[in-house]
Amino acid sequence: MYKETASDTDKMPKGIPYIIGNEAAERFSFYGMKAALVIFMTQYLHLMGDTVTDSMSKAKASEYMHLFVFAVYLTPIAGAIISDRFWGKYKTIICLSIVYCLGHAALAFMGVTGPAAIWLLAGLGLISIGAGGIKPCVSAHVGDQFGENNKHMLPNIFNWFYFSINLGAAISNMMIPWLLEWFGPHWAFGVPGILMALATFLFWLGRKEFIHIPAAGKSFTNEIFTEAGLKLLLKLVGIFSFVAIFWSLFDQTASTWVLQAQDMNLNLLGFDLLPSQIQTANPFFILILIPIFTCLIYPAVEKIVPFTPLRKIGTGLFLTVVAFSISGFIQEWIDAGQKPHVIWQIFAYLLLTSAEIMISIVCLEFAYTQSPKSMKSMVMALFLLSVAAGNLFTSAVNSYIQVDSPLSKEVSDALAELETSKPTTSSHYQDWNMKSYNGYDEKPDTADDITIHFTNKAVIKKRDTPADTTLLLAAEIIQKYAIDTDRKFPLTEKGQQLIDKIRDPWDQKLTYRVINSTTCRISSSGPDKTPLTPWDNSLTINLKNNDPDKKSEETTWLERRKEELAVTDDDDHTYYDNKDFEHTYSAGGLYKLEGASYFWFFTGLMLVTATIFIPYAILYKTTPKTNARR
Repeated sequence: MYKETASDTDKMPKGIPYIIGNEAAERFSFYGMKAALVIFMTQYLHLMGDTVTDSMSKAKASEYMHLFVFAVYLTPIAGAIISDRFWGKYKTIICLSIVYCLGHAALAFMGVTGPAAIWLLAGLGLISIGAGGIKPCVSAHVGDQFGENNKHMLPNIFNWFYFSINLGAAISNMMIPWLLEWFGPHWAFGVPGILMALATFLFWLGRKEFIHIPAAGKSFTNEIFTEAGLKLLLKLVGIFSFVAIFWSLFDQTASTWVLQAQDMNLNLLGFDLLPSQIQTANPFFILILIPIFTCLIYPAVEKIVPFTPLRKIGTGLFLTVVAFSISGFIQEWIDAGQKPHVIWQIFAYLLLTSAEIMISIVCLEFAYTQSPKSMKSMVMALFLLSVAAGNLFTSAVNSYIQVDSPLSKEVSDALAELETSKPTTSSHYQDWNMKSYNGYDEKPDTADDITIHFTNKAVIKKRDTPADTTLLLAAEIIQKYAIDTDRKFPLTEKGQQLIDKIRDPWDQKLTYRVINSTTCRISSSGPDKTPLTPWDNSLTINLKNNDPDKKSEETTWLERRKEELAVTDDDDHTYYDNKDFEHTYSAGGLYKLEGASYFWFFTGLMLVTATIFIPYAILYKTTPKTNARR
C-alpha cells in the first residue's frame, strides 16, 4: 500500500532523489534525440533506405521539428486528464514511459526494414505521446512530495529539478551529435532509448518512497468547471499566451540556430565543434546560472525593488529580444559572405538562457502555487501548452515561407517508379534516366519545359530549367570574380551589378544573392515573371573544398553510407565539370523569408510581445489565497 499523504517532516522527502535521477536520464534521452533531429532530417534520412530519395530542405526540417515539439507539448493535456481524473500521477508516468521507450526503439530501427520515413513518423509519434503525457505529471509529482513543514524547500527543489533536466541535456547535446557523425543514426537514437529505459527503471524503484496522491475523479472535472476554476485557468492562459512567443523563439535553438551554426567558424579552444553541439551552451549555462540567480541576482534586486514573478517574466521577455537580435546580426554577417565565430552565438545563448530562467522556472512555480491540489497537473499542462502554441507558430511560419517546386508530385512518382523497378542494364537505364515535364504553359515540347536527370540510385542528378543558359552565363561572371579574389564570391550588391545586363528568356533581370561564405545563388523569376513562385529558375553555386589539409583521414558514417550506396557528391543534387565550383539547378524551392530577415521578423515579434506584457502584468491580480505578488 502506497503512502497517500505527505509526512510532517521538515527534511527532504525520500522520493525526491528518484524523481531527479529519473528526470536527468529522461531529459538526456529527449534532448539527445532532439539535438540530432534537424541534421538527421536534412542530411541522413534520404540515405536510410536501399533507394536514395530527395533530401529534405532546411525550412521543411525546421517545420517538422517544431511540429514535433508542438505535439510533445500538446499531449500534456491528455496526460493531465488521465492523471488527475483516472490513474493518478505515478501510474500515468510509469505507463506512458513505456510508450516513450517504444518511440525511441522505432527511431533506432530506422532503415533496418521498410521506409525510414514511416519509422521516423512512428517514433516521433510515440515519443510525443509518452514525453508529452508525463510532463505535467512529473512537475506536479515533485510538489506532491512536500507537506506543511517542508514546503518552504519547494522553490529550491524546483531549481534543482531544473538543474537535473539540464545536466542530462548538457551531456546528451554534446554526445549524441558526435555519435550521429561517426557511428550513425542507429546509435545516435539508440543510446537515448537506453537512457529512457533507465529513467523508467529508476522511477519504478522509488515507488515505495513516493507520496501517491490519488486521482481526484469527478471532483477534478467539477472543480475545473466551477466559476472559480474557469477564472483561474483563464487568468493563467493570459500569462501563458505571452510565454508562448518566448518558446516560439527559444526552441529555434534546435532548428534555425543549428542550421545557422553550419555557416560559422566552430573552432572553440582548439576543438572543432559540430553545429548540433552548440546547443550544449544552453544546459551548460543553466547549470551555472541557476545558483547565481537564486543566491546572488534575485536577492540583490530584492534589496532595491520587489522582484515579483511577473516582473521576472517581463524582464526575461525583453532579454529574449536582445538574445535573438544577436542571431539577426550573426545572419547579417553570414549574408555578407563572412564566417562569424561561434562565440557570438554562445553569447546569445547566455542571454537566452538567462531569459529562460526568469520565464520558464518562474512561470512553472507560479502556475503551481496559483492552483488548487486537484488541478495542479491540468495547470502544468496549460503551461506546457504554451510551448506547443509557440512551436506551432514557428512551424506555420516555416511552412508558409517555403515556395514549392512545380514538379513535387511528378518527381515523387518518378522516384517511386524507380524504387519498384530499378534499372538492371545500361540500356534500361537510358530509357528513363531523363524525364521531361510540362512547364508553366502546361504544354509539352515547349521552351519552358523542365527536364530532370536521375541516377540509377534515384538521386536527382540535375535539373534542366528554361533559364539554364542565361543562369550559366551569369555564373561564369560570378565565378571569374571569385577566382580573381581568392575564392570569394562578390557581395550581393556587387554581384547584382556584375550580372545586371543579362536577361533571362522572358527578358527579365536575374537576381543575385550571397547565401554564405561558400554559397551564392542566381535566380530568374521564371515564365510567369513573378518572383518567389514555383516557376522561379535558380542556380546555386557552391565552392568545392580543394584544401587537402582540411580533409580528414577518418571517414564519417555519412561518407561511408554514401560510398555503400554508390552515391557521390556529383550525384547528390549537383552537376558541373569544374574543379572549383558545384552547380545546383532548381525550379521553385526558394523561401519568401530567408537570411537575416527571418531572424529580424522573430526579434520584432518578441519586442512587441514584451512591450504589451508590461500593462498586462500591472493589471494582473493573483489568486488571494496564494498570497503571490505581482
